[in-house]
Amino acid sequence: MKKNIAIIMGGYSSEVEISLKSGEVVYQNISKEKYNTYKIHILKEKWVLVDDDGNEFPINKHDFSTQINGEKINFDCVFNAIHGNPGEDGTILAYFELIGLKHTSAPFYQMALTFNKRDCLSVVKQYGIKTAVSYFLNEGDDINVDEIIAKVGLPCFVKPNNAGSSFGISKAKTAAEMIPAIEKAFKEDSQILIEEFLDGPEITIGVLAYEGKIKVLPMTEIISENEFFDYEAKYLGKSQEITPARISDEIHQKLEKIAAYVYKILNMSGFSRSEYILVNDEPYFLEMNTVPGLTTASLIPQQAEAAGISLEKLFHNAIEMALSNNR
Repeated sequence: MKKNIAIIMGGYSSEVEISLKSGEVVYQNISKEKYNTYKIHILKEKWVLVDDDGNEFPINKHDFSTQINGEKINFDCVFNAIHGNPGEDGTILAYFELIGLKHTSAPFYQMALTFNKRDCLSVVKQYGIKTAVSYFLNEGDDINVDEIIAKVGLPCFVKPNNAGSSFGISKAKTAAEMIPAIEKAFKEDSQILIEEFLDGPEITIGVLAYEGKIKVLPMTEIISENEFFDYEAKYLGKSQEITPARISDEIHQKLEKIAAYVYKILNMSGFSRSEYILVNDEPYFLEMNTVPGLTTASLIPQQAEAAGISLEKLFHNAIEMALSNNR
């Protein structure tokens, strides 16, 4: 009997539209002959199953089921395509784990840890992973611009601690730009992270659980037309994304080893995409995304293609890994 797969998409953050596109790509690339697939929109105002004609059927939050024409639909597995809250921060995954519903992401604690940039950096640093010098602010803290600059220098990056797709990020080049950058970041989150500028190539690396093992995908070199790899660069074509990255075999092996190690020490499973900056050929870890974009413009699909893995195979693997997981 075919398994029922719920593809959750949408969410409560600024990334809702990107998530809906990712979810649609997942839906279109999972075999309907192998699985019964359903699109589930998780939105602030409603949780609904949406069929191909646009009809909506409410989700029963007691057991994450729905009814279509009087027939109750239960799900065997959830494919998580929600960027940001509540999919990438672990919130909805804690709910699934409480009701015993399997899903394609890491356990909720790992998702929450990696989504919180400050906490994630604090953990990986204990294992000798290089990171940028950083300064943290919570909403309501006194802001001492001179103190911040003394620690991280200029230019620096000001970013929300819990957000994705580069929403709320600024590159501050002068002391006068610090306060506007901080205010912008606080519009996305009540915690912000201010990091020193690392001068070097940006390399993004997909790592996932594939056929029971940790697999590092071909790496992508990011060359942004803008000041940094911001929303325009990511989604509106304002960047070059070169896969595989133009790096030496020695640097490739070093990055591959570190990327797999970080995935392991964070006790990850499912998808991930991490960002590194090479400074004098030394990798500096920036952050990990655990629900990376899956749109046609996204990096994980590009990297999978370079590895000879079709989207169907990529998504089927995620489902099979989730179904076989006895956590």
